[in-house]
Amino acid sequence: MKTLVISGHPHLETSIANATIIEELKKVPDLEIRNLGALYPDYRINTAEEQKAMLNADLIIWQFPVYWYGLPSIMKKWQEEVLTHGFAYGSNAKLGGKKLIISATTGSPVDAYQPDGAQNKTLDTLFAPLYQCADMCRLEHTGTFHLGGILYIPGVTGEDEKDRMKERAREHAAKMIKSINTL
Repeated sequence: MKTLVISGHPHLETSIANATIIEELKKVPDLEIRNLGALYPDYRINTAEEQKAMLNADLIIWQFPVYWYGLPSIMKKWQEEVLTHGFAYGSNAKLGGKKLIISATTGSPVDAYQPDGAQNKTLDTLFAPLYQCADMCRLEHTGTFHLGGILYIPGVTGEDEKDRMKERAREHAAKMIKSINTL
């Protein structure tokens, strides 16, 4: 199975969790990673290249940190420019039947995303637009993976905590890889 990872972290080089997850996912055979922050620092998305990459994949993974309860701006722009009518949806859509995994990291812990939690909403509620996007594109959503409590602040976060975050990110990636291997 050909796997495509769309990494929506705008600064993956400074990330702890998302960078670790991406490194671990590189163990998956026949995998391509599209690091949007590195490819498009000017936010000028090459739509044709991105669509070509999606057409070549059987499984697509959206990997991103949650920014203000949604996608980082680079990934939102990617979504708007790449998932166009006639390609991603509509009568001539080309993505139908491809599988999709959504993987997100948050600074708040997992239990904060409950109706009575600190964030007052579930992640499924916040991700409703992503699920609808998958439905519109006829992508088969095969799972959402959430790694919470990952908040790295340079100069503030200690090395021990940084190491714990990396280990938790490796565990997160291992769960994803296990899921990928069952598809």
